[in-house]
Amino acid sequence: MIFDFDGPLCRLFPDESSAPLAEDLRRIAVERGAGGLLVGEARFSIDPLVVLKTVYQSRPGSSLAAALEARLARGELAAAAVAPPTEGADLLVRRLVEAGVRVAVATNNSPAAVGAYLRRAGIGRYFNGHIHGRTDDPTRLKPDPDSIHRAVEGLGVEPCEALMIGDMPTDLDAALEAKVAFVGYARNEVEARPLWAGGAEIVLSRMELLSAMIPLTSS
Repeated sequence: MIFDFDGPLCRLFPDESSAPLAEDLRRIAVERGAGGLLVGEARFSIDPLVVLKTVYQSRPGSSLAAALEARLARGELAAAAVAPPTEGADLLVRRLVEAGVRVAVATNNSPAAVGAYLRRAGIGRYFNGHIHGRTDDPTRLKPDPDSIHRAVEGLGVEPCEALMIGDMPTDLDAALEAKVAFVGYARNEVEARPLWAGGAEIVLSRMELLSAMIPLTSS
């Protein structure tokens, strides 16, 4: 089982709390004389990943891109220290592992932030290092299937043997590209609509629905 991180496992930036971090990245770009690179959605998006990716596409491998990545990673790490868990996610992870299913994370977030959250939630050991997050090339973020390819390879399975749970159309697109089965997670009907529209065949509103499908192991 391959989990997206922000959404299926926790709410890394609930209630649009990513907005100050996105603004911080824009401030850094402006202070370094690169405000002109903030085009399109990067000018106003509350998603710092949009800012990072937009700047990187114009200045790949630059010191500016590295500074934005470092600031974003610090912000994600701070958010992971207080992020509320997705209800039922920890139980699902435990039941999967007890049933012999290997688990991994494929995410656009910093691997350090993911690891910190998983340890804090008491489920880090179940992932056994299988955390596949953002690299130094943000153009490979989902919907690019790069992180899913790495997760599949790390788990030692064929794509057709894997299942991903994600909450965004980009997760769905990446899974389809990687030929990995997909289950959508959405807390409500509004969040579910883009997944249905993108072609998701299953969208669940509660992790307990998946947990209930896994046989309990005898002690």
